[in-house]
Amino acid sequence: MIRVSPDVDALNRSAAAFLAERARDAVDARGQFSLVLSGGQTPRRLYELLAGDAFRDRLPWTQTHVFWGDERCVAPNDPRSNERTAREALLNYVPIPPTQVYPMRCSESPRASAEQYESVLRSFFKARKPRFDLVLLGLGENGHTASLFPQTPVLEERERWVVDLMVEEQDLHRLTFTVPIINQAAAVVFLVTGTSKARVLHAVLEGPSDPRRLPAQLIHPSDGELFWFVDQEAAVLLKRVA
Repeated sequence: MIRVSPDVDALNRSAAAFLAERARDAVDARGQFSLVLSGGQTPRRLYELLAGDAFRDRLPWTQTHVFWGDERCVAPNDPRSNERTAREALLNYVPIPPTQVYPMRCSESPRASAEQYESVLRSFFKARKPRFDLVLLGLGENGHTASLFPQTPVLEERERWVVDLMVEEQDLHRLTFTVPIINQAAAVVFLVTGTSKARVLHAVLEGPSDPRRLPAQLIHPSDGELFWFVDQEAAVLLKRVA
């Protein structure tokens, strides 16, 4: 489903309301809400809204468990850290118990860190199907999402839940969820804003299938729902919403 908002503020209000509704539904059904946060700057305003007066009391924070879908191998206080962004914009201002926040960190080698985070996930889900209630994702101008970058071996991974990779153009190691763990979510939500994303959004949604070049095309929940929250600038080339 594609939801087009007239501007970024309207998009974030719509996404915040949607997330709050999903959180309450999950708690009503299962007693907890598992949320996977996205990195980058796109979701920062959403996080600030969720922590603000309009939405803070609409989410069941004490029953929420927070994870990250990818992370750069930098210190938690590094400006590039996805964890730091989420803490500064959201987590420092809502009553989530610290034991229910699961940061993705490169404290050892990247490979060992990926294995350790996968162990965290397996412990959380125990014998149950690894099914997050909601996964937030962004879309890069090159078609990547999470740290699933074009033409990388991680796109073919089907057994592991979390992997490490080296992004050569950034000279930086990253950790990321793999495609199967994302596609087992109950809901996956992409947030896409701005004219700079218009071409890639059109290519991902309405262009030919080419997931090696456009990894975001690999995201299709197997037993869940896929939502695209986009603003009018990003949607300008889409014919399906014209």
